[in-house]
Amino acid sequence: MSDPLHGEYKVPGGKLVAVDAELSDNRLRRVRVSGDFFLDPDEALEIIDRALDGLSADTTVAELAARVEGGLARARNDGILGVPVTMAGFDAHAVAMAVRRALGHSTSWADQEFTYLDPGPLDPAMHAALDEVLGRELAAGRRGPTFRFWEWENPAVVIGSFQSLRNEVDAEAAEQYGVQVVRRVSGGGAMFMEAGNCITFSLVVPVSLVDGMSYEASYAFLDQWVLNALAEVGVSAHYAGLNDIASAAGKIAGAAQKRFVGGAVLHHVTMAYDIDADKMLQVLRIGREKLSDKGTKSANKRVDPVRSQTQLPREAVMTSFLASFRKAHRVIDGALTEEELSQASDLLRTKFATAEWTARVP
Repeated sequence: MSDPLHGEYKVPGGKLVAVDAELSDNRLRRVRVSGDFFLDPDEALEIIDRALDGLSADTTVAELAARVEGGLARARNDGILGVPVTMAGFDAHAVAMAVRRALGHSTSWADQEFTYLDPGPLDPAMHAALDEVLGRELAAGRRGPTFRFWEWENPAVVIGSFQSLRNEVDAEAAEQYGVQVVRRVSGGGAMFMEAGNCITFSLVVPVSLVDGMSYEASYAFLDQWVLNALAEVGVSAHYAGLNDIASAAGKIAGAAQKRFVGGAVLHHVTMAYDIDADKMLQVLRIGREKLSDKGTKSANKRVDPVRSQTQLPREAVMTSFLASFRKAHRVIDGALTEEELSQASDLLRTKFATAEWTARVP
């Protein structure tokens, strides 16, 4: 038998579920579920324990939850339980998450220590290269979780990994305005980025932090602190759809993700602070269609949800955001290593600054 295992999972808006167990031949033994939840009838708790006993330590969240639900259903059908099972404040998924945490496959925010990186203004393509480097470094175990804002000086359009270059960008308008086109490694939509007109950050975390979550759930989970940060500068925001953050006044930001082999998740968000919509609509083809029903067609129109709703300078908003992130999570200050900068420079030269990568989806 292994040393005793213990895992806990707090259901958002619900109760705490704890699991104690042991491992023998990579299988769960002597499983005991407990917590401050409500369960009726009492006998159901022993059935949940038995349903988990003997399962492989590699069983997924979905399979663990299905095993719990199946065990309860069979007990009810076989007459072992005389009444329907009531689970209040938790569910089978919560039990599965507690098991995964006991096994070390799933982690919480409290398990992470983030390094805040502030490399200063960089070429947008260098930022895209750093996103890949930091993701791969975490997946390889050479770097922990990181958080950083993007700062840049030259205007750019950063398109998603799977977007068509010619469908997204008007090449003549981009050349006219000196707008650089960069393709990032994550999916999602295009970002029109002039210096000072948006707020962009990158978060790199272990995949264990979003263990058992759907892609949709992981977006909202990783951005919960952003909603709190916006509230602290006076913006009441919520998640909308798969990856958008919105307020009553409309969309504020969009998020994108990339998952790396080895267990790292790159999650980044871009917020519109004060965008020149007229110029954006000339450079972005899809942007014309997206904004065509919003009345944003006239020259000199600006898209400024963060500026107009906070009445704060961009730097003040970012300072407040960083303070919110520090308050919510364990954060230390750090710096990029020479090796990471070297890797990013190589990627910039061989990938992100090349026509082959930028036009990989023509």
